[in-house]
Amino acid sequence: MFAGGGGSSWGAKQAGVKVVAAFDLWHLAEKNHEANFPDVRFYRDRLENLDLKKVRKEVGRIDLIMASPECTNHSPAKGNKPRSEESKDTAFQVTRFAEAFKPKWIVVENVVNMRKWSRYKEFQGKLEALGYKCTEQVLNAADFGVAQSRRRLFLLCQRGKKAPLKTHKPDLPKVSVRPIVNMNGAYRWTPLNQPRRAKATLERASRGFEKMGYNSAFLLVYYGSDGGGGWQRLSRPLRTITTVDRFAIVKPTPQGHVMRMLQVPELQQAMGMHGMCFEHGTRRDKIKMIGNAVCPPVMATVLRELTRNK
Repeated sequence: MFAGGGGSSWGAKQAGVKVVAAFDLWHLAEKNHEANFPDVRFYRDRLENLDLKKVRKEVGRIDLIMASPECTNHSPAKGNKPRSEESKDTAFQVTRFAEAFKPKWIVVENVVNMRKWSRYKEFQGKLEALGYKCTEQVLNAADFGVAQSRRRLFLLCQRGKKAPLKTHKPDLPKVSVRPIVNMNGAYRWTPLNQPRRAKATLERASRGFEKMGYNSAFLLVYYGSDGGGGWQRLSRPLRTITTVDRFAIVKPTPQGHVMRMLQVPELQQAMGMHGMCFEHGTRRDKIKMIGNAVCPPVMATVLRELTRNK
């Protein structure tokens, strides 16, 4: 549910789960999901419009629901813009599907701030009323071999008396962003210092130079109050990928410093989406799809542990 381009589906595939149906309203999500999962039935419609008796007849019996309800109106990335309660309430489609399909397991993924939603306890209570024991946890993709620091809420639900396991972090070293950044001439670079360059961009670069000197490459970080001064080292995991163009790489050359924005293949690697394809939509569309997605290695680990708990 809320499948997007297929990050959760890709993680499920890695965990040995057979995905049989996906649901999303965005036509580009449908195209990209179908490119990666041509055998999966895709429903492009509002969830509330679907006749679940008909869907159940078409899909058959299932063991698992994965759902990433609309998160924009929970996310701090939205800033002070008005929040849509109607959009948040789409999470209750999970309980409607759970009641209709009665799967053994449900995994709900969202931004951590979903826990501050006024109806979050009600949402969790409805799942429990349907017979599910729920375990709430916050997982960081950087702890799962992903080259990105991305904290997300996972609500693990199992039907019956036995509560689901906590997800254990694999014993993996942190992966830096450096290996995913193409430092050669594969993409177009432009001079950092040029008349039309935004003052704020130059200020971010200046703060990077103060710490790194003038002979090292580093990333500029746009948007979000991360307290990092608008830049980050390549030796650390990438900060959280969002739905907008957020990261630029700055590097020294004999002719002076140059920069460019990170590109879709690099962001895809930083999400752990190895092997997936994003063939449809503009560059902006693809970044939006990637920024909205679930990191497959995290979902794969969650599902392996959850489905072992039989």
